[in-house]
Amino acid sequence: MNSQSVVQKKIYEVIFGYESKAGRWFDILLMLLIIISVSAVLLDSIASVHAHYGELLYQFELIFTLLFTVEYVLRLYSTPDKRAYILSFYGVVDLLSILPTYIALFYPSAVYLIVIRIMRVLRVFRILKLIRYMGEANMLYAALLLARRKIFVFLFSVVTLIIIFGTLMFIIEGGENGFDSIPESIYWAIVTITTVGYGDVAPQTPLGQFIAAIAMICGYAIIAVPTGIIGAELMQQVQDREKTPKTHSSECSSCKATEHDLDARHCKYCGNQIQQK
Repeated sequence: MNSQSVVQKKIYEVIFGYESKAGRWFDILLMLLIIISVSAVLLDSIASVHAHYGELLYQFELIFTLLFTVEYVLRLYSTPDKRAYILSFYGVVDLLSILPTYIALFYPSAVYLIVIRIMRVLRVFRILKLIRYMGEANMLYAALLLARRKIFVFLFSVVTLIIIFGTLMFIIEGGENGFDSIPESIYWAIVTITTVGYGDVAPQTPLGQFIAAIAMICGYAIIAVPTGIIGAELMQQVQDREKTPKTHSSECSSCKATEHDLDARHCKYCGNQIQQK
C-alpha cells in the first residue's frame, strides 16, 4: 500500500466515518460551522444588520465557503467511488452548498441560496446514531412513491376544478368586481379552495357568492383526499414491515448470542464483530 492510499484512508475515516473519535468531532465541528454560516446569511438579509455588518458577514461567508470547498475536495479525494459520492444525495447537497457563493460573484442575490447548506445538518442522524429512524422516513417515501399516480390524478382533478371555478367567476363577476381576467380569477379560486382566503378579491353578486360558497365547501372536502390516499399506503407499508423479519440468526463467535438487528455489524451483548449469514 503506497503512502497516498494511506493518506486517503485516514482522510476517509475522519470525513466519512463517525465511529472514531476524530470522525465524530469532525462532524460536530462541521455542523457548527454550517449552522453559523446559515445564521450569518439570515442575519445579512435584515437591512439594519446588513448596513452595519454586511462587509464583515460577507468576509465570514467567504471563509466558510473556502472551508467547505476544501472539505468537498477532500471528500472527492478520499472516497474510493467518486462517481457514487458525486451523484449521491449528500454529494449533491455538499456541492450545492458551496456553489451560491461563486454564483454570487455574477448574480449577487444568489448568495441567499446558501441556506440550502442547512440540509447538510441531516448528518446529525448519523452522528447521534439515529440512523435507524431513517427507516421511518424511507417508509413514508415509499408510501408517497406508491401513491404517486393517485396523487397525480387527484391534483389534475383539483386543477381542472380550479379552472372551472375561476372561469365561472370571471363570467359572473367581471372586471368591475376585481375579476379582471381568467388567470386572476383562477388565482382567487386557488386561494379559496385551499382555504387560505386572502380576501383581496371577493365576489359581490349573489350568484358569485353562491359559487364561492360551493368552492369553499369543495376546499374542505379536498383536504381529506390526499390524507386518505397517503394514509392507506402507509398502512400497507406498516403491514408489509410487520411481515419482514427484524433480526438475523447469525451467531456471535464470542458469546454465541443470536437474533441481532439486521444492520448490526457487532454483537450487542459483547461487542464482538459478527458475520451475517
